[in-house]
Amino acid sequence: MANEIKQKTPRASRISLAQLMQPEHANNLGNVHGGWIMKLVDEAGALACMRHAQCKVVTVAIDSMTFRNPIRIGDLVTLNAEVSFTGRTSMETEVQVIAENPITGERTTTNTAYLVYVALDDHGKPQAVPRLIPETEEQKERIEQAMARQKYRLAQK
Repeated sequence: MANEIKQKTPRASRISLAQLMQPEHANNLGNVHGGWIMKLVDEAGALACMRHAQCKVVTVAIDSMTFRNPIRIGDLVTLNAEVSFTGRTSMETEVQVIAENPITGERTTTNTAYLVYVALDDHGKPQAVPRLIPETEEQKERIEQAMARQKYRLAQK
């Protein structure tokens, strides 16, 4: 497999998770804890990467996560994740978080996060991942933006 790594499209990694926010997810003001949303973001990102690489992955970086709107008890939170960049053993995933009032249908994008994962083999060592092949101009642009973020991350080391 090392000599012949497959290529995949971003669409092949796409995953959606949805969860109704309950009182145990929130503070006494009725706002969902940011840490709970971060946990869901990490799960969605990891699943997209596992789908892409077809192996275990570990989180190595989370770019800033800014909550533009609160998420409330009773909201249906949907997380849409897709691989946006691949290196040799690493992958960046874009995760969009949407809060929906299931009664009114009003939907609000609360935040978008970018996370980096590394693919692991059965011995816990980094392994090569399939190359990401864009299908649209939008995907090509997203990959270029992701490459710039990765370059910035590496420069910070």
